[in-house]
Amino acid sequence: TVRTAPGETPTDPPEGAPRFKVAGRILGMRGMGKASFLDLWDRTGKIQVQIKKDIVGEEVYARVKLLDVGDFLSVSGPRFLTRMGELTLQSRELQLAAKSLHPVPDTFFGLADVELRYRQRYLDLIANPDVKKVFQQRSQIVRSLRAFLDGQGYLEVETPMLHGLIGGAAARPFKTHHNTLGEDLFLRIAPELHLKRLVVGGFERVYEINRNFRNEGVSVRHNPEFTMLEFY
Repeated sequence: TVRTAPGETPTDPPEGAPRFKVAGRILGMRGMGKASFLDLWDRTGKIQVQIKKDIVGEEVYARVKLLDVGDFLSVSGPRFLTRMGELTLQSRELQLAAKSLHPVPDTFFGLADVELRYRQRYLDLIANPDVKKVFQQRSQIVRSLRAFLDGQGYLEVETPMLHGLIGGAAARPFKTHHNTLGEDLFLRIAPELHLKRLVVGGFERVYEINRNFRNEGVSVRHNPEFTMLEFY
């Protein structure tokens, strides 16, 4: 890693510096005359990309100005630390991986409209990076539950979601029709009946983590389609 001396303006990594290749979504752009800086994000975090006109050439630099926040970009080049200590990749080659056809929400102020956040969750994830932590923590919680139950000798199973009988609770189900069988079925409100049948059949410890459906109210704290854990 190359550091610049105090007061020195970093312009180029040293000759022979190793090259790296990264790809991600552009969530920040800053133009500075003959040099531009992009904030490139992927699942691991952010890295700053420097694009200099005298390095990539006038034709490529002109195309850089057509990039938008939300585009996906692949960049390769050497890295260095700026005077502020920020890890930066100086572009020697860059390629547009995917174009954003619609403008993304402001990534500085975030997405404040609560209804829009819940109706278009992908926009919420783009504009509010902290929201991703909730999804990641949920995945970790489910993985921990599985590990604990597996360690206790439970067998994870999958049971039918379409039921001929309403069972498991007093909640109202969603109703559908099976064309081949010619009968009405119900989306399950709980996996209870089938799990108990497995216990009757000889499986001493079973559990299921899967979706359930209850045709009831909707709010930011209540979703008629939700994940449940049941074990017997």
